[in-house]
Amino acid sequence: MPTPNLDRLSALLQGLAPRVSLNDQPVGFGLHILVDINPQKLGSSLENMVLLVCPALDDMVLPPHAKKWMSFEVELDGPLAPMFLSEFSEQLLINLENADASLTQIVRLISSEMAATRCGQPLLINRAGDILLIGLLRHLVARPQKTTGLFSALANPRIAKTLVAIHEDASKNWSLDALALEAGMSRTSYAHQFKKLMQITPGKYIERIRLNLAHRLIVDGIGLKQAARHTGYSSASTLSRAMSRLSIREQCAKT
Repeated sequence: MPTPNLDRLSALLQGLAPRVSLNDQPVGFGLHILVDINPQKLGSSLENMVLLVCPALDDMVLPPHAKKWMSFEVELDGPLAPMFLSEFSEQLLINLENADASLTQIVRLISSEMAATRCGQPLLINRAGDILLIGLLRHLVARPQKTTGLFSALANPRIAKTLVAIHEDASKNWSLDALALEAGMSRTSYAHQFKKLMQITPGKYIERIRLNLAHRLIVDGIGLKQAARHTGYSSASTLSRAMSRLSIREQCAKT
């Protein structure tokens, strides 16, 4: 069970740079609060509400007797976005009656706000989307849906310590020895446990974050040399070679 003294999510959220907005038809990653419209279960209590986490609108399949009540679109602009989105290859249904307390509280707040028109309601509902996302992340860390992946790793106290450190500053010259020391584990045990949970080595995980950040910086108009400096690469040529290697690996993965 996650220990309360380690903030697993602040650095992750910073690396995701989310923008959450109320949107009836989100095209991309969406959070949908569903209500069971079975005549015997009418109402808006948590007993008949479900949160549907959907990678894209085209992937949405509503359960029987369910109707969309409110939807939020989540746009992610940070370097951790690709790894985060890979956790949701298919839609996820969460029964709100049995969800983590943070998640149920925000849905109760939204439900209460929508029961009657109040001053400042539009702004509150828009901001509620940000809190709903945090509630979802807390739920997934407390109750991982899979035995591997980001949330399973964040639920592991020792591996989570290193993930938080990496998310806070991926450009730091992280060695396997330094990460193992951060986790309080032997070098071999740490490398094995990290790969078992994340399905990738620590070095490759860090490289992906750095390259995602470098790509975003370059798209924003920052030169290769500056992008290398910001992402922990020793030179523009080193960054260029790393980007080429990643491109080759991605092409091989597609064939």
